Amino acid sequence: MRSKHYLPARSAVSDPCLVAVTPESAGWDHTSLHVIELGAGGAYRADTDHDEVVVVPLAGSCTVTCGSDTFELSGRASVFDGPTDFAYVGCGSSYTVSSTAGGRFALGGARAHRQLPFRYVAAADVAVELRGAGNCSRQVHNFATADTFEAESIIACEVITPGGNWSSYPPHKHDEFTETETALEEIYYFEFARGAGDSPGFGYHRVYGTRERPIDVLEEVRDGDVVLVPHGYHGPSIAAPGHHMYYLNIMAGPGPERAWRISHDAAHAWLRDTWADMVVDPRLPMHTTDYSATAPDRLEEEP
Repeated sequence: MRSKHYLPARSAVSDPCLVAVTPESAGWDHTSLHVIELGAGGAYRADTDHDEVVVVPLAGSCTVTCGSDTFELSGRASVFDGPTDFAYVGCGSSYTVSSTAGGRFALGGARAHRQLPFRYVAAADVAVELRGAGNCSRQVHNFATADTFEAESIIACEVITPGGNWSSYPPHKHDEFTETETALEEIYYFEFARGAGDSPGFGYHRVYGTRERPIDVLEEVRDGDVVLVPHGYHGPSIAAPGHHMYYLNIMAGPGPERAWRISHDAAHAWLRDTWADMVVDPRLPMHTTDYSATAPDRLEEEP
């Protein structure tokens, strides 16, 4: 039986949305995600209301208009073609996403109380980092994390995991306010590279809780699927061999501090110490020729 925290691809009920997660539908308070698919010449109009929103091209280019201002987003052919430029729309705004050639676009949202300016960030300004080592190597695009982009509450990044590798491992959680954690709801949106013979990719995602706050999710995930993480340890996210895995993370929470602090499951945290003598997967970085890919301390607490 599928978990209530799993949303299959194309689960939204109204075009052009492929995915529609709201605080109300998720049963939580802060985080949302809509993925839209526009045909050539298509447009999507929306009001942010109480949310701030990041517009992230997944495949294709688009124009984002808010008031009298317009940004042209070059986008990318697919999520495996390096980071993308993106736009930020503040709460209390009306905006339009339109696309001449068509494409697929993620609209990640978080509750906000202060309207910040409509902004654009170029792909070349997105920090690309390599995390982990060996078969736990992954590539992170920190486009709207707390230390790279100004926002009120949203924290957003993308992760590329080569086929056969594990991400979000060792498992970690961020569901309470402590010296080591901030309470954040989290959305995982997945896409996969197709393999030989155009075979579809897939992977697995795990979420489990504590005795005090149980949760139990183990799902096979495919293109366009979503897993919600209201609380608990999450990880690993496992990419099937032969199929690179992408996921978009959207996070937000109730705290006054916009920060991502985590605790690892003590039963598995020792694994991080084994990375010191291992190399990063040579398949990384992927499609980042024009960007600055760095490999920071691989023992940092990262997704």
